[in-house]
Amino acid sequence: MRLKNIVAAAGAAASVLMSGIVLGSGPVTADPGCPVLYTVAIPGTWETGHDKAPTAGMLAGVTDGLPGDVDYVTYAATAFPWEGDVYGSSKKEAVNNARGLVQAMGARCPGTKIAITGYSQGADAAGDLASEIGTGIGVVPPDRIAAVALISDPRRSPSDAQVGPYAPGQGAGGPRVGGFGLVSDKVRTVCAVGDLYCSTDETDFVTRFAGFLAQASDPNPVNLWRYQLEVGAIINDLMSQGGIPTLQSQLSDGANEERVHQLEQFYGTGKHTSYGTYSVGGGQTALTWMHNWIRGNA
Repeated sequence: MRLKNIVAAAGAAASVLMSGIVLGSGPVTADPGCPVLYTVAIPGTWETGHDKAPTAGMLAGVTDGLPGDVDYVTYAATAFPWEGDVYGSSKKEAVNNARGLVQAMGARCPGTKIAITGYSQGADAAGDLASEIGTGIGVVPPDRIAAVALISDPRRSPSDAQVGPYAPGQGAGGPRVGGFGLVSDKVRTVCAVGDLYCSTDETDFVTRFAGFLAQASDPNPVNLWRYQLEVGAIINDLMSQGGIPTLQSQLSDGANEERVHQLEQFYGTGKHTSYGTYSVGGGQTALTWMHNWIRGNA
């Protein structure tokens, strides 16, 4: 029943929708009393919360044994209105809390390199924070970033550097406007083939509209220009694929029933929680690869 409610809400949302650069100063070394590397890790939905102690969750396989210090971000980690915070509000809290940790370490230890990692909603937040820094509006210069490791990023772009087998499509929330800027070469993303959070068919317009609404569910007037670009990209793609008749066909009773079946299959496969065993080649799982990516860039 909940899946049918989610599909119905996504369809209704789609119908409604249709009616300064900071540069670094070069290589530095960690100051006495400061870690050589500081990793900020943002767990996924339901892995943390206001009533829970900071925990690694899925990211334990990435962060365990890294050099330097690691801090895990606590935030609401909710997704649906009936849980309290809507997705947009929950993610914004994750970005704000992670940004605060990065800013504090950046000010206290100017020679410490910083890594950022996240899983699922945490990858969404981690990627947004990395994008801020890479496009020059962050709290530390881009050259302070050692590595960014994103696991099942709902804002994965087809142009992001992907680890492991190729996952088609893009994240359900749509790519970030502006990408990762000056930290693009430090970012790696992994998406298990079949993980619908990070691998949505670009012609699935109901899911894309629903993903956009989730991202904008706690709107900030400052970001109005970004929302316009993001929804405009969906509409332009829709028009190139047949326009309103295409959307109507994806909102039919038969299409909605198929969507429910697809979601049931997806949750049954455990793709979204498979990263501890998901092979990316070379005898490594997604998590061990990301661990080594961060360590190698420390």
